[in-house]
Amino acid sequence: MPFIPTALQGVLIFEPAVYKDERGYFFESYNEQTFHKEGVINRFVQDNQSYSKYGVIRGLHYQLDPYPQTKLVRALQGRILDVAVDIRQGSPTFGKYVSVELSSDNKRQLLVPRGFAHGFSVLSETAEVSYKCDGFYDKASEGGIRYDDPQLNIDWQLPLGEAIVSVKDLQLPVFAECRNNFRY
Repeated sequence: MPFIPTALQGVLIFEPAVYKDERGYFFESYNEQTFHKEGVINRFVQDNQSYSKYGVIRGLHYQLDPYPQTKLVRALQGRILDVAVDIRQGSPTFGKYVSVELSSDNKRQLLVPRGFAHGFSVLSETAEVSYKCDGFYDKASEGGIRYDDPQLNIDWQLPLGEAIVSVKDLQLPVFAECRNNFRY
C-alpha cells in the first residue's frame, strides 16, 4: 500500500511507487483511483506552490468551517519538515502533532485533512513546495496558530532563533486562543 498511517487519525503519508531507469524516473504524484481505494475521497480544486530558503517556517495555517481545506503536500525541490496539528475539539489527539520529512528525493507526500493546522520548515538551502487543496482559499476563514506555541512544543528541526517567519505568522495566536470551530 502506498499509504502509511500516522499517529493522527486521517493524516496519511503517501509514498508513491517510483519507477527508475537509465533515463531518470517516473511516478504518479496523484491518482484519484489510488486515493479512493484507500477511502480518501477529495475533489482537489486548487494547487498552490511556494519557494522558500533555509530556516523559513510557514504556518501553522488552516481555514475554518464552512471553508475548510484538505491539503496534499509535497516537496518538488529540497527538503521540508511538514507538520499537521489536530485542532478538532473532542478528538483523542487534540493538540497533538505529527511531523514528516518530505523531499524531492523521497517523493513522499502528506495528506492533511480538514480539522488540522498545517505548516512546514525548510531544512535544505531552498525548497519548492506544492500542495493540492480540496477547497478554495477564503480570506475571511483564515485561521492560524503561532509556530512557537509552548503548549504544542513543535520541533521544527532548526534553531528557532534563526527561523524566518512572516510578520503575519508572528501575529498568530497561541493554540489555546486560536479561532477554531472544528469538532471531532
